[in-house]
Amino acid sequence: MTTYNKMIFEVSQPGRIGVDLPTSDVDPVTLTDKFPSHLLRDSEAELPEVSELQLMRHYTALSNKNYGVDSGFYPLGSCTMKYNPKVNEDIARLDGISRIHPYQPEETVQGALQLLYELQADLAEITGMDEVSLQPSAGAQGEWTGLMIAKHYHKQNGQNRTKVLVPDSAHGTNPATAAIAGFETVTIPSNEAGLVDLAELKQHVNEETAALMLTNPNTLGLFEKDIVEIAQVVHEAGGLLYYDGANANAILGRTTPGKMGFDIVHLNLHKTFTTPHGGGGPGAGPVGVTKELAPYLPIPRVEKNGDQYTLNTSEKLSIGRVKGYYGNFGILARAYTYIRTMGPDGLYQVSESAVLHANYLKKRLEPYYATPYPQVCKHEFVLSGSKQKKLGVRTLDIAKRLLDFGYHPPTIYFPLNVEEGLMIEPTETETKETLDAFADTMIAIAKEVENDPQMVLNAPHTTVIGRLDETKASRKPILRYTKED
Repeated sequence: MTTYNKMIFEVSQPGRIGVDLPTSDVDPVTLTDKFPSHLLRDSEAELPEVSELQLMRHYTALSNKNYGVDSGFYPLGSCTMKYNPKVNEDIARLDGISRIHPYQPEETVQGALQLLYELQADLAEITGMDEVSLQPSAGAQGEWTGLMIAKHYHKQNGQNRTKVLVPDSAHGTNPATAAIAGFETVTIPSNEAGLVDLAELKQHVNEETAALMLTNPNTLGLFEKDIVEIAQVVHEAGGLLYYDGANANAILGRTTPGKMGFDIVHLNLHKTFTTPHGGGGPGAGPVGVTKELAPYLPIPRVEKNGDQYTLNTSEKLSIGRVKGYYGNFGILARAYTYIRTMGPDGLYQVSESAVLHANYLKKRLEPYYATPYPQVCKHEFVLSGSKQKKLGVRTLDIAKRLLDFGYHPPTIYFPLNVEEGLMIEPTETETKETLDAFADTMIAIAKEVENDPQMVLNAPHTTVIGRLDETKASRKPILRYTKED
């Protein structure tokens, strides 16, 4: 592998020039004054010397190796990697959206404020909440914002509640968010059906409970059929019910967290409402609350007074600002476009198709992989590689073998309460042909495990880099170019 990498990447030759850099306009004396001497170079950086053509081919080749939902099927469970319609991008690039500034006077950005106001109302209706803030810049920050609202609410009522309950089937960020918000987390185990164990919940709910963080359907793709009783148990103890919107794609138009009894909701716009995934941001994680909690929402808030849209910064009970300006406007414009394009009937069809696709794929794979929870799922499902493990092949090996067929693997080893877990979410935007092709590949790999396990154990075979030492890659990553002798 070292020889291969050297052949591909180490093409530097003295004297080759691929760029024309301007002369530095920084006075060396200024650098010496402002920075310690040990941070300053005493010689030229040893960068590769390549031609412009070599440079272009290098980065073009790297870009072609990137994998995204526009490249192929992306069944990453709990991530809802569905297609982002390009009309969203067209709208976000309109001059009236992309070329305005947050410091402009309100009267000059009435259209933008109207968009934000209407998006707040749309998301409030979709979630069954009374008011929504668009300010949080990511799902995790939305979670944190929701828990800070809960903390301030209890404090205002003279209560020092210190514990947040988190089911073992909850979305993976929940325990970390609770800890960052200053709470102690208490894990609630699942019952044999993969749902919240009511008896365990009742044992742990008390006067110290600030909130229960719940994903519904949960990370196993199962709907919490006891949700009304769960809400009652938490509320009777004075706690709040928090809805993690990671799996909202399963319930659009069918039901709302408000109808289930939730008090606080966050949504991941990059999951359910087709805004860009990943890349370090920007993102958006709007938070919705019931009217009792509305005074604690972040400021400023977009409000409508007569025919004018304004920004209200005067709410005394607010937890304050959690994001610069008013949220990531371009992302919010994309979500607004998607919701208005789909309409109520379209959003209803989204969840209907997402659930249908998941159950179809699950049914096709059940004969070949263990299914710890065989009941009807919602938008995603979890298989187990336990059958294959008995033959010496792990779930990780199956995921690596999928790379040879051009697929991004599903989420593996999560949730933690499933041995050798494979969490698969096909989303509503895929065709039946794509689902069948993926199912055929998974079945072929299951048969390989039985007949030629070494093929799977040695995978991937077709990628630029083979099986990595993942421990070493994690603990001793090479993060910068180093010239080889």
